[in-house]
Amino acid sequence: MDEFRVQSQPSRRQVWRMFDRIAPRYDFLNRVLSLRQDVSWRRRMATFLKGRHNVELLDLATGTGDQIFFLLDAGADVTLAVGLDLSEEMLALARRKVAGRGLTGRVELQLGDAMAIPAAAGKFDAATMSFGIRNVEQTDVALKEIWRVLKPGGRALILEFSVPSNRLVRGFYLFYFRHVLPHIGAAVSGDGEAYRYLNQTAETFPCGEAFCGLLRQAGFVDVAALPLTFGIATIYKGDKPDGKSLSPAGLSVT
Repeated sequence: MDEFRVQSQPSRRQVWRMFDRIAPRYDFLNRVLSLRQDVSWRRRMATFLKGRHNVELLDLATGTGDQIFFLLDAGADVTLAVGLDLSEEMLALARRKVAGRGLTGRVELQLGDAMAIPAAAGKFDAATMSFGIRNVEQTDVALKEIWRVLKPGGRALILEFSVPSNRLVRGFYLFYFRHVLPHIGAAVSGDGEAYRYLNQTAETFPCGEAFCGLLRQAGFVDVAALPLTFGIATIYKGDKPDGKSLSPAGLSVT
């Protein structure tokens, strides 16, 4: 697989500035560039919350709030959702959606960093993050922060692009990501850099078992990965242990 991958990691420093620039066309381009697959992927996340009631949800890198809205539309029993993002322009769009859907009071939106979540330990029943984990500067720090703010038995759900294992599918996927997607993204958004960044981060970010390993290192158990649409995206699931758990550093939580 290595011969297909780019070798350089793009910088994630202040990546929120890029999302501020592309915010007005972000939702439209998500639908176009994914051929609307992102809608079904986001709704699929709700199946991992089935049987969980009165869920207090944290949605990281919430952007325009799509992941929260698709969970609610799919029937997830979410009583309170807190969306966190570093891009004020994306949050401004999310706030308009919240108001338009009559969800003020049920959905709260905050400016904040996934590597320093402004919430008490054990606050949330579930945490979601869609197409955002690859954008943080320190993945391990963000995963440990998610672990910290979940209640015992809480669940982390992370949706992210991945590189298909099938050689034929992988070749088509990478051709599209390298040579088609950046041009469409640049033409519609006016920001070619943003969609070159998407391609580079999608290719270089750990996926499959490699990412599952990062979840386990952060302290999660019952870790699983569900590839979607031939493996071009994956939902990762990890649970915080019940009862007297061990922290990611191996120390008892009291």
